[in-house]
Amino acid sequence: MSATADHAESLAARLGFQSEQVVQEIGYDDDVDQEFRDAVEELVDELVDEEYDDVADAVLLWFREDDGDLTDALVDATELVEDAALILLLTPKTGRDGYVEASDISEAAETAGLSQTRSISVGKEWAATKLVTPKTAAKTKR
Repeated sequence: MSATADHAESLAARLGFQSEQVVQEIGYDDDVDQEFRDAVEELVDELVDEEYDDVADAVLLWFREDDGDLTDALVDATELVEDAALILLLTPKTGRDGYVEASDISEAAETAGLSQTRSISVGKEWAATKLVTPKTAAKTKR
């Protein structure tokens, strides 16, 4: 494995992906960062597509400005995972085709009920925003 591939795999682990997870990938197209995607796929148990009809452990969501409504995409993603699951939102970096404003990401995440933990570069063209679904205990009524 190359040093770059090692870096991508360790980055996938640092972001919260683990072995034996089923990760649902949404928004895959030929413009994704293939090296990072391959690293996630190698690390986890299974990388499944949008047609997967069971509950996943995490979501890898590739999203571009013209892909529709980000809030809707995030709400849909939360319905596919367990409580306290990782949703990794990948968007093109500043100045790239499909770039999504950080304020739009923050607003959409908040509206979807997600906690935004951090953003990090995952390749030359893509940035990742780590989002986490709330734990059921945190959803208790007052």
